[in-house]
Amino acid sequence: MNQTILIVDDEKEIRELLRLYIEKDGYSTVQAENGLEALKQADSAQIDLAIIDIMMPELDGYQLIKALRERGNLPIIVLSAKTENHEKILGLDLGADDYVTKPFDPLEVIARIRARLRRHGAQTADSSAALLTVGGLTLDTSACSLHSDNESIQLTATEFNMMKLFMQSPGRVFTKQQIYDAAWQEAAAVDDNTVMVAISKLRGKLTGDCGVSIGTVRGLGYRLEAQR
Repeated sequence: MNQTILIVDDEKEIRELLRLYIEKDGYSTVQAENGLEALKQADSAQIDLAIIDIMMPELDGYQLIKALRERGNLPIIVLSAKTENHEKILGLDLGADDYVTKPFDPLEVIARIRARLRRHGAQTADSSAALLTVGGLTLDTSACSLHSDNESIQLTATEFNMMKLFMQSPGRVFTKQQIYDAAWQEAAAVDDNTVMVAISKLRGKLTGDCGVSIGTVRGLGYRLEAQR
């Protein structure tokens, strides 16, 4: 069955341009012109990835990302005319997995879609070492879920990749480049701000009595530290 891409943008021309390239690459598409319509599509159809504009009526992209994240681990790519660094950080902080600025190259968007879907599929299919436990945390790599004792911790796709990397080798120091390669799985130079924002967001989720934290090793990188 073809994977389905949800295209959310209030500009019909952009939706149609993306649809042509995406369907030419073998995917199915559904469209929405605002956030509320997108939520209805996500609730009524099997969506494998969403491409989301930020500035939209009814429900903007940031609100939509937050709502979709509450529903699950759907890969999300932001496609926005907002180029400021703080806008990108906000989108990633809310749970987006990638951020592409307008004007855009449709072929680049297709490449990013392929990469995100490959990564998401690998997470779902990988059943080797299904359960990783560090301190009070348990990561189920086959179900792509993280639990602290009996409480579920919602993760984005990149956060899942980071936790898998850390929990496979607790105490080991990973450089920003190693974390970027594992989390985003792209052959590109590390984006320091992107990694720092992702680590900060992940730290905010490791609260309570999980007995695990992400430590900074100045000048080297980050490591997972267990207190129990």
